Amino acid sequence: MDGNGRWARERGKERVYGHFEGVESVRAVMEAAVEWGIPYISFFAFSEENWGRPEAEVSTLMELMGSAMLREMDNFMQHDIRFIVLGNLSRLSEKLRSDIDRAMAKTAGNKGLTMILFLSYSGQWDILQAAEKMAHDLIDNPGHEVRPEDLSRHLVTAGIPDPDLLIRTSGEQRISNYLLWQMAYTEFVFTDTLWPDFRREAFLQALQEYASRDRRFGKIK
Repeated sequence: MDGNGRWARERGKERVYGHFEGVESVRAVMEAAVEWGIPYISFFAFSEENWGRPEAEVSTLMELMGSAMLREMDNFMQHDIRFIVLGNLSRLSEKLRSDIDRAMAKTAGNKGLTMILFLSYSGQWDILQAAEKMAHDLIDNPGHEVRPEDLSRHLVTAGIPDPDLLIRTSGEQRISNYLLWQMAYTEFVFTDTLWPDFRREAFLQALQEYASRDRRFGKIK
């Protein structure tokens, strides 16, 4: 979800103002996903690399994510949305981890859209922690032939389908350490639209572009 800071600067405001407006885009996209019957949607909210940003901005971002999550609880329950947060959560404050645990527990029984928030996440970290767990498994099974699914089941996304579509906003054209293993056959849509301006219609356009793709997964049709 790129472009919050640039969106704010273009309007002569502090970067954090763009983050607040970006929350409205999350809500708009999430509600559209519910309407169109999309089963899973994820938002890359904060990477492990983002911890290197100015302390004041990081603190504000964390407070914003915590308050936005709690404000959306009624919306999650009304629309039958299951809410999940994934990442290296050990780096978060105790209060934020507690709020996340309560939100996930409250929505765990919902059967509609699964909304995943990636927080303090790094694709490289995810692969490393999965490889470490897989190595421990292999100690007990030394003759086991290692397969891709052996690592997949140790990723933080275990049990969640790999993404069909990645949408990246604000003109950036890279994946920035996001779901590196999981996106082996993901379709990419890049748009110049800044995230605070990325609402329902922009999301629909991205889905239409995805629908026009011929997905072969390395095979011949």
